[in-house]
Amino acid sequence: MTRTTARPTALRAAGAAAAAPLLLLSWAAGSAQAHGAPTDPVSRVYACSPQGGGAAGSAACRAAVAANGAPFTAWDDLRVSGVGGRDRQVIPDGKLCSGNLPAYKGLDLARTDWPSTRLAPGGRLTMTYASTIAHAGTFKLYLTKPGYDPARPLKWSDLPTRPFAEVTDPPLTNGAYHIGAKLPTDRTGRQMLYTIWQNSSTPDTYYSCSDVVFSGPGAKPAATAAGGAGASAEPSRSAPAGPSAAGSTTAGAKRPVSAAPPSEGATGGSTPVASDTDAGSGPSAPLMAGGAAAVLVLTGGAALAMRLRGR
Repeated sequence: MTRTTARPTALRAAGAAAAAPLLLLSWAAGSAQAHGAPTDPVSRVYACSPQGGGAAGSAACRAAVAANGAPFTAWDDLRVSGVGGRDRQVIPDGKLCSGNLPAYKGLDLARTDWPSTRLAPGGRLTMTYASTIAHAGTFKLYLTKPGYDPARPLKWSDLPTRPFAEVTDPPLTNGAYHIGAKLPTDRTGRQMLYTIWQNSSTPDTYYSCSDVVFSGPGAKPAATAAGGAGASAEPSRSAPAGPSAAGSTTAGAKRPVSAAPPSEGATGGSTPVASDTDAGSGPSAPLMAGGAAAVLVLTGGAALAMRLRGR
């Protein structure tokens, strides 16, 4: 009787030992996500996220969340897989701010009261682009053309063919990339700073819209971070720098909310969805710890199975 029951017991033990590493690796992979978004000039997705402070309570952000059907908790996960530089072919007009991702559709609302950052024509811009794990890739910064109408959905034709700034592989410092550039001299009023971050270490491309206001003749008043219709012309405050790669916060920064696991990406002519691929960034500490634990469980389970078989 003992031998009859020992073999099923051994098989069950071996099966559990084999399954445990898979569960641990699945958890570890989920904890090694790497994302990002501009925090200064503040992007719509960050301003309207739970991390956005007073900006999240603005009329525009409330409308965006209502249109979205859910809050922008995963502010750092607005990315599309497999674009490969075909941005204008894959992302349709009117969907540039959301990347055509249903989970971010509220960001495409055409309004003139989005939380904004004031800039000076011809001045020096240093963008703060928060990121949790370093990635190789190229940042391309576009500024809407003179005559842009913020009351209409953003289209590719609103943007120049070439970016006014392009930076490849900047260092990740204090949880953020810092991208310097000289701004065009011929912009006034409310404009859109559109940022594309095409990764070379993953198949993902990140998109973001930052509403900015230029002072000068013909400038339109900017809504404050907590403003809305009828808000004063005072500029919104710059958002704090992003989280550090280790998960702690930098001085004055707020701890980010972990991004929810996105679905797998689609390529070709289908509607793009977010990707959870982070290939090339190297194993994180949780992943290495999970893998080590998995090996220990597997080794111990195999040894137990062999002992049970020998009885």
